[in-house]
Amino acid sequence: METIAERLKSAYQTIKQSAVDAHRPPNSVKLLAVSKTKPVSDIVQAYEAGQRLFGENYVQEAVSKIQALQDYHDIEWHFIGPIQSNKTKLVAENFSWVHSIDRLKTVQRLNDQHSAHKTLNVCIQVNVDNETNKAGLAVTEVLDFAQQVAQLRNITLRGLMCIPKANTSAEEQQQSFATMAGLFSQLRALYPEVDTLSMGMSDDMGLAIRHGSTMVRIGTAIFGHRA
Repeated sequence: METIAERLKSAYQTIKQSAVDAHRPPNSVKLLAVSKTKPVSDIVQAYEAGQRLFGENYVQEAVSKIQALQDYHDIEWHFIGPIQSNKTKLVAENFSWVHSIDRLKTVQRLNDQHSAHKTLNVCIQVNVDNETNKAGLAVTEVLDFAQQVAQLRNITLRGLMCIPKANTSAEEQQQSFATMAGLFSQLRALYPEVDTLSMGMSDDMGLAIRHGSTMVRIGTAIFGHRA
């Protein structure tokens, strides 16, 4: 059975090869290790293997991990799940990044509750396939929303995030990723600080990288299936 360190090494090799195959620099894609539901000991193993970016979905679980690992000063914590209004303060105080911004009220609360001495990096979540049961903005809503987010003092708009529809054909996946790539290009042209397209997971990261992803969110391929 492979160790977390071995699986992490394999994931990095896959990312680098996918970037090269897409005629991109091998270091142009970051790996966000999704550690939700996994114990602190798994995060430590990944950290000891060189991983520094970790993504969490559940606020209370994440905060307990962050507190347990507070001596690991160079960990960069990313929140990638839905945010309830009563949890924005915890997110603002504990995370460097939020990938799941899709409501103005939420991002305004994060702005007001985040430390004025540093900015909170955010990505707008896009419901690229218009699924009724999934969070995120419609593609046509993103640019207007971005204009509002960009005005907030303690928030830095860094890019976009999406979770494409599951169990679709390769052609449908490709169309979703191509749509995101086009939207990302439009956003970058408007805001020079935008540099992040959070797109692709364990099963589709190669295709996502081919379409310009700069950050892939990998959980299962590193930590194994959730119990």
